[in-house]
Amino acid sequence: MQRLTLTTPPIGDYALIDSGDEQKLERYGDVLLARPDPQALWPKRLGEAEWAKAQGRYVRQGGVGKWLHKDLPKQWQIKFGELQFHIKPTSFKHTGLFPEQYSNWQWVAQRIKGAGREVKVLNLFGYTGGASLAAAAAGAEVTHVDASKTAVSWASDNAKLSGLGDKPIRWIIEDALVFLRREVKRGNKYDGIIMDPPAFGHGPKDELWKFDEHFLELMKLCQEVLSDQPVFVLINGYAAGYSPLAFAYNLETIQKKLGGEIEFGDITIAEQSGDRELPCGIFARWRK
Repeated sequence: MQRLTLTTPPIGDYALIDSGDEQKLERYGDVLLARPDPQALWPKRLGEAEWAKAQGRYVRQGGVGKWLHKDLPKQWQIKFGELQFHIKPTSFKHTGLFPEQYSNWQWVAQRIKGAGREVKVLNLFGYTGGASLAAAAAGAEVTHVDASKTAVSWASDNAKLSGLGDKPIRWIIEDALVFLRREVKRGNKYDGIIMDPPAFGHGPKDELWKFDEHFLELMKLCQEVLSDQPVFVLINGYAAGYSPLAFAYNLETIQKKLGGEIEFGDITIAEQSGDRELPCGIFARWRK
């Protein structure tokens, strides 16, 4: 196993301008947003005058989060790499784009293109579709699963915006575990699996997801739906308190059976200045 740090630099219409005092200042196209980030445990480098230029600032008041804004559009589009995304600041402080995943999207595309054959990819907890779009653009047949109807609709819109509306992508609104159990019974198989399980969540029929209670079942079911000649498995995580080693060890069974390589580590975004990186999550991935 090899430990890596995957770092996203400023790309296209996105850049991390500054961070510090548990906040981050980002540019999405022509719009500046300031959001909380508990990982930014260092001083800001830019003065308050620069931070005050943000059209949107996310704050928490009395346990409730909201955007304080001036001239902030409800939605706009940006180019990120070869893809296009609708940006929509949500009440949960998200924007619909996770730029730290860019290296993983490139890696997924390389695995698909290098397979030399048709590849079926399953993206669990797919949210607004970045990984699904990267896989589809690389030529894969994709099944995108998320429990949120809003997220799946957003992902589908991003596909159309990116010129991928006619690609073979199945959009599934379902709880990930419920979907996997059914796929096992149906005998459906996938050559590549991507997952981004949250710490906590609810399915469309109020199914409960808790990372510490359900992750091992998730991994077991994923191995059952892997094809006989799989290409890759990618696990992303934002659940606080877990080491990327916990993900990597769950891929050892696949490696022992099929060979291949395991990589794991941290995911970061580089500030525009280039000499600081904001930690954004962990990952582990296996490839044949």
